[in-house]
Amino acid sequence: MKPRPMWILLSCLVACAKPKEPAEPATPPAWNAAHHASVVTSDSAMVVTAAPLATKVGVDVLRSGGNAVDAAVAVAFALEVVYPTAGNIGGGGFIVARMGTQSAALDFRETAPGASTKDMYLDAKGNATDKSLTGALAAGVPGSVAGLFAAHEKFGSKPWRDLVQPAIDLAEKGFVTDSAFSEGLEYDKPRLIRFPASAALFAPHGAPVPFGSTWKNPDLAKTLKRIAAHGRDGFYAGETADLIVKEMKRSGGIISTADLAHYQAAWRTPVEFTYRGHKVVSMPPASSGGLTLALIANILSGVNLGAMGFHSADAIHTIAAAERAAFLRRNTLLGDPKYVTINTDAFLSPDTAAALRAAIVHSSGDERHTTHFSIVDAHGNAVSMTTTLNNGYGSAVTVTGAGFLLNDEMDDFTTKAGALNAMGLRQGDANAIQPGKRMLSSMTPTIVLDSAGAPMLVTGASGGARIITGVAQTIFNVLDFKLDLGAAEVAPRFHAQDFPDSLLLEQGGYSDALIRALGARGDKPKINVSPWESDDFAWVQSILRVNGKLQGQREPRGFGLAFGY
Repeated sequence: MKPRPMWILLSCLVACAKPKEPAEPATPPAWNAAHHASVVTSDSAMVVTAAPLATKVGVDVLRSGGNAVDAAVAVAFALEVVYPTAGNIGGGGFIVARMGTQSAALDFRETAPGASTKDMYLDAKGNATDKSLTGALAAGVPGSVAGLFAAHEKFGSKPWRDLVQPAIDLAEKGFVTDSAFSEGLEYDKPRLIRFPASAALFAPHGAPVPFGSTWKNPDLAKTLKRIAAHGRDGFYAGETADLIVKEMKRSGGIISTADLAHYQAAWRTPVEFTYRGHKVVSMPPASSGGLTLALIANILSGVNLGAMGFHSADAIHTIAAAERAAFLRRNTLLGDPKYVTINTDAFLSPDTAAALRAAIVHSSGDERHTTHFSIVDAHGNAVSMTTTLNNGYGSAVTVTGAGFLLNDEMDDFTTKAGALNAMGLRQGDANAIQPGKRMLSSMTPTIVLDSAGAPMLVTGASGGARIITGVAQTIFNVLDFKLDLGAAEVAPRFHAQDFPDSLLLEQGGYSDALIRALGARGDKPKINVSPWESDDFAWVQSILRVNGKLQGQREPRGFGLAFGY
C-alpha cells in the first residue's frame, strides 16, 4: 500500500476542545419534521430485529422462559426464512453476549475452502474478476449453524428442537411477504435467475415474489428439520452436506465434504475498553469491528465532543479524522488471528491513541446484505448478534433441494492487494486468501455496560464498512451528546474511512452552512445521492436501558420491529 500523506489536527483537536458559538444548526429543521423514531419501551425484555416475524419469534421464546441466547438462536433461524437477503444458514457471523457477569464472544465467520488459492479470483492479466461475488466459487464454508449450536451448548436453557421449530413452521406453512422480504428481489433478479434453484424459489414464472403473497419454502423446512433433529451434524454431515457438495460440483464451487466436516465455531476473548466511564464489550478478530471501534473511541476519549456540540462542524470533523486513522490500521494490520499476529496495542494502547490525536493519518487525494439484532431478557442478559451473506442474497446460488442461499464472503478477503472490494475497502496481505482462513469482517456487535456491569446499550448494525462508524456514532450520540435512543438513531449519519478521500454525508441531514464549514476544514464533504431509504449508511438495531426500563429502536431507515414486555 502506498504511503499516505499526513496532516496535523492541532487547530481542531486543541481549539475544538473549547465550547464554540454555534455557527450553524446541528440538523436542518426539515429533517426533524420529516423523520422520526418510534422508540418502544418495556419493563422486562426486548427484541429488536430487521424483520417483524423474527422479532415475534424472539419475544415468544422469552415469554416462554427462554433466555437471551435461546431467543437469539430462534431469531437467527427465523431470519433465514423471512429475511433471505441477509438472514442465513448459508453464511456466518458473530455474537457478543453478556450472560450474568460473564462476557463472551463467539466467532462463526465463514472460512476459505481447502482448495482456495491466493490468486483464485484474478484473470490471466492479474486483474480481479467478479467470481468472488456471484456464483458458487464465491462461497466460503458456512458457519452459522455451528455458531448457533455452540452458543446454545454453552448458554441455552430451552431444548434445541424447540428453538428451530418456529422457523420450520414459517418455511413449511408459509407467511405473507412484507417489504423487508421483497424489497431487494427486483434489484437482484438478474443475479438470482442465473441459477435454477434460486430462480424457482425467488422468481417463479420469471417474476420476483410479489409483496403480500404467501410464500413457502418446503426444501428449507426439510433442511431445518434435519438441523432440529441432529444439531450441528444436521448441516455439516449427512443429506444437507451432500446437497451442498453436489451444488458445488453443479455450479463450479470448491467447498468439499471435508471442509464442512472440519468447520468449527471459535470462542474468543472479547475486546473490552472504557469510554466515558463505561466498559464497552465488542467483537475481536476475525471481526475488525471491536478493535477499530476501540481505536476510534480511544482517540476521541481525549477530546470533549459534548462541548463541541452535537453535529457541529468541529465534532463531525474530529470524529471523521479518528475514523480515517482507525480504518488505515484496520485495513493493513488485521486478519484471522490464527494466520496473522495482531498487535492489539496498536488499537487499545492509550499512547497510540494520544499520538493519533495529535497527528492523524489522512488518505490522499451497496445494497443491504447483513442483518443485526439485539436482545435483552428478563434476567438482564443480553445478546448482540450480526450475521451476513455479504452482498444481498449472497452468491445468488440456492442449494438445490435444500432451500437456502450460499454466501459470497470470499470477496471479503484481499483478492488483490490494493484493489477495492465490494465494500470499498482497500486491504493488504494480512487478509489474503489461505485455505481454512476466516476473512476479515466489519461486523461490530457491541454491548456497553453500566457502572454495575449490567448491559446498558446493546447495539450493532448492517452495512459493510459503515457498520463500524454507525455503531460508533450511536455510542457517541448516547454517551457524549446525551441523546435519547430515538434521536441517536434518527440523527443524520456520516462516514469516513482511509480511502476514498471524502466525508460521506446523509442527504438532507446537513445544512448548507455546515457543509461549507466542513469543506473549510478540509473534509471534502460528499452528499450521498440516494434518498432516506439509502443503503449508503449503516442500519443500526439497538436497546437502551434508562431508569430501569428498556427502550428498543429498530433502524428508522430500514425495516424491522422492536417489541418487548
